[in-house]
Amino acid sequence: MITFKTQPHSAVPTIDGLNALEPEEQAVATRLIACGLLTLEQAEHCIQTCLRNQSPLVSVLGALNLVSPKEYARHLAEYQATAYVSELIGTEFFHYDRSFVRCFDPSVMLSGLFFPLEKQGDTVTVLTVDPTEQKVLAAIESVVPGADILPFIGTERDVTRLLDKEYQAEFLHNAVQQLREERPEVSASTVITIPQKIVFAAIVMTALIAFLVDFWATARVFVIVISLMYLIAILYKFALTVFSLFNNNHGVNKQVLTHVDDADLPLYSILVPVYKEPEVVPRLLKALAKLDYPSEKLDVLLLMEKDDVETIIQAKAARPPSFFRFILIPDSLPRTKPKACNYGLPFCRGEYVTIYDAEDIPEPDQLKKAVAAFRSGDPSLICVQARLNYFNSRENYLTAMFTLEYSYWFDLLLPGLDALKLPIPLGGTSNHFRMDKLRQLGAWDPFNVTEDADLGIRASVEGYTVGVIPSTTYEEANKKVKNWIRQRSRWIKGYMQTWLVHNRDPIKLFRTIGMKAWLSYNLFIGGTFAIFLINPIMWALFATWLLFQPGWMTQLFAGAVWYIAIFSLVVGNLMAMMMNTIAGLQRKQYRLALLSLTNPLYWMLHSVAAYVGLWQLITKPFYWEKTDHGLTNVDAETLFDKETKRV
Repeated sequence: MITFKTQPHSAVPTIDGLNALEPEEQAVATRLIACGLLTLEQAEHCIQTCLRNQSPLVSVLGALNLVSPKEYARHLAEYQATAYVSELIGTEFFHYDRSFVRCFDPSVMLSGLFFPLEKQGDTVTVLTVDPTEQKVLAAIESVVPGADILPFIGTERDVTRLLDKEYQAEFLHNAVQQLREERPEVSASTVITIPQKIVFAAIVMTALIAFLVDFWATARVFVIVISLMYLIAILYKFALTVFSLFNNNHGVNKQVLTHVDDADLPLYSILVPVYKEPEVVPRLLKALAKLDYPSEKLDVLLLMEKDDVETIIQAKAARPPSFFRFILIPDSLPRTKPKACNYGLPFCRGEYVTIYDAEDIPEPDQLKKAVAAFRSGDPSLICVQARLNYFNSRENYLTAMFTLEYSYWFDLLLPGLDALKLPIPLGGTSNHFRMDKLRQLGAWDPFNVTEDADLGIRASVEGYTVGVIPSTTYEEANKKVKNWIRQRSRWIKGYMQTWLVHNRDPIKLFRTIGMKAWLSYNLFIGGTFAIFLINPIMWALFATWLLFQPGWMTQLFAGAVWYIAIFSLVVGNLMAMMMNTIAGLQRKQYRLALLSLTNPLYWMLHSVAAYVGLWQLITKPFYWEKTDHGLTNVDAETLFDKETKRV
C-alpha cells in the first residue's frame, strides 16, 4: 500500500477546469504557476487540452514544451513528500537490486511506467512516474503480496533508460535472433535451402541437356516462355489497375474523420530509424509537429546507432518535446533497419505503431485515418499502408521517373491488391500496425533487406489482411544515379530473399493461402525481379535483329515464336507506359504523364540494379546498401503544403 504525507501548497488560483483534474495534478499545476514556470493563460490552455483529449497533465505540458517532465516530477515529489531521483540516475548515489528487478516483466514495467528498485522486508522501493497508477500497484502486489510500497518519482525517459540498461542483452538478442530461433522457416538468415538448391540445379541441368539435344527448339521454347511470362505479368498489373477503382479505402473518408473524437484516440507509437542522417532530423521534427493528432498521445522513438555520434548530437540539439525518446541501438550485425525497429519495439507504448523514415513528411491526418481504418475494419486487418510519393519530383529526370513509378505502385497496384484481398508487399515506411498483432507475428526479419515486403507476405500467410489508406507520405527521391542504384539493388535483392523464403515449401504455401493469392504472390514478387533480369536479354535479341538481322534469328523466331515475342514486346511495353500515364494523370502531374513514354530508358536502370542485387544476394546477402538522404535542393516544407492541396 502507498501512503503519503502531502505537503501544503499555495492557494488554488481560479482556473476553469482545474478542479476536474486529479488532486496531484491540481497541486502540481498550482505550484508551477506559483513559481513562475507556468502562466495562468498557459495553465488554462493545458487544462482544457487535458479535459478535451482525456490526457494526463504531465504529457500535455511536456508535449507543448512548456514544462519538462523532470520539472513536473520534481514538483510532484515535493507535493507527495517523497524523493525525486531523475538527477541521480547514472551516479553512485543511485542503485537497484538486479535480482529483484528480474522478478518483473519489462513489458509490464513499461506499460505501468515504473522500475522496481529493491525489497527490504515487506517494503518495496520503486521508481514510478505516477505512484497512483493501478498497474504499478497490481504488478508489485503480484510479486510481493501485501507489500508496503515506497515510491520515488521519475520520468518516462528514466524508465526507458533503466530498462534499456538492464535488458539490453535480451532486447538485442531478440531483435536479431528471435524470428530465426522461433520460426526458422520464415527467416531469411538462410539464403537458399538445400532442397531449393537441388531444384534449381535440376532445372539448370535439364535446360543444358535440352540445349544439347535440340538447341534451336529449346531456344524457341525459352523465348516463348519468357515472352508469355512477361505478358502475363503486364496483364496482371493491368487487372490490378482496373480493380484499384473498386477499392473502398476501408471506409476512410473525410466524413468519417469529422466524427473522430480526440478524447477517444489511443496512444500511437512512431518508430524512426536514423543512421548517419543528422541533416534530416530538423525536418523530421517539423513534419511530426504538423500531424493532426494530440501531441501528448504520440510516442516517438528515434532509433539511432550508438556509434552515430553526429546524428545523436544533432537530435539532442534539436531539443524535441517530451513525447520523443532516444533509443540507442548497440553495435551488432546485421546492421539493418529491421534490426533497429525490432530493438525499439519493446519500448513502444502505443496501441498502434508505424514507421517513418527521417526524411518523411506524412499528411497531417494520416494517423487518424489509420485509426479509423482499424476501428471500422475486420479484426484480421493487421496493417494499413499509406501511399508513398516524392516531394522533389521536378528536380531532375531521375526524380520525375521515380515519382511516376511510386504513383503507379502505391496509387494503382497496391490498392488493386487490397481490393482483391491479395497479399500486399509493404513499403518501407508509413505502414501502420496493430501493436499486439505485430508482436504475435514476430515483427521484422533483420536478415531481410526488404523486411517490409516480407512482413506483408508473412501476414497474409498467417491469415491476416493488409490494406491501403488514402493518405500520402512524401519522401525525398534520389536524384543521383549511383545512389538510386544502391537503393534499388537492395530492394530487388530483398524481393529475391522474400520470394526464396516463402517458396521453401511452395505446395504448403499454396494450400495455406489458396491458388489466387499464391499466383499473385509469385507474379508480384517473383515476376517483378524476374522481368528486370530478363529485359536485357530480350532487348539484346531485339537490337541484334533490328541492326543486323542475322540468319540464325530466322531459326530462333520461326513461326508463332515471332508473333508471340513481338506482341509481348510491343503490347506489353505500351500497356506498361499507359498504366504509368494513368498514375501521373491521377496525381494531376501532367508533365510526369508525358514522361511515361520514356519508361524503357528508366527500366534499363532497373536491370542494372537487379544484376547488382543478384550478385549481392550471392556474395553478401545481408548487406544493407546505405542510401544517402538530404541531397535535394528542394524546400520540402514549402512544397509540402502545395502538394497536399493538390492530392
